[in-house]
Amino acid sequence: MPPKLKTQNSKLKTDVAIIVGSDSDLPVMTRTVEALKEFGVAHEVQVLSAHRTPQQLEEYIASFGRRGVKVVIAAAGAAAHLAGKIASATTLPVIAVPLDAGGLGGLDALLSTVQMPGGIPVLTVAIGKAGATNAALAAVEILALGRPQLARKLAAHRKRMAADVTRKNTALQRLGVEEYVRKKGSPR
Repeated sequence: MPPKLKTQNSKLKTDVAIIVGSDSDLPVMTRTVEALKEFGVAHEVQVLSAHRTPQQLEEYIASFGRRGVKVVIAAAGAAAHLAGKIASATTLPVIAVPLDAGGLGGLDALLSTVQMPGGIPVLTVAIGKAGATNAALAAVEILALGRPQLARKLAAHRKRMAADVTRKNTALQRLGVEEYVRKKGSPR
């Protein structure tokens, strides 16, 4: 069994288990952690590999029920078997975040993740940072089905995003494209 885990709030059971195949995945997956923290969702992060630590991964998956885990987010690059392995061993929703781990820009991870055989679904989001954020938001949406307070937080989040876009468009219309871009700085 992996070492004792820390959740965001020790008084809560862990709602979301985040599993990365390598510690090199952690910089991208901090976006997942940040988003879950924003919503107050209890979570934990483990580095476990479908290939290098299969027994530890299986033991960890077996612990989900007694610890109250409700959603799993798995991030991996290259062959990206992690999410599929987890999905084959649990009936919990598994959200995969394909990561860029080499020369194909994450396309290899995306394709190996979305091509799960019928009967073993893996919910798959975008490659990289956007996927890491969307995986957290998808987990929040799943959890919000049974938690009205979380659903309200999610609705408020969407309203804040809309207000931000409206504010930016107002500034763009006032300043014009060139001035807006100059004031904003270089593109991301």
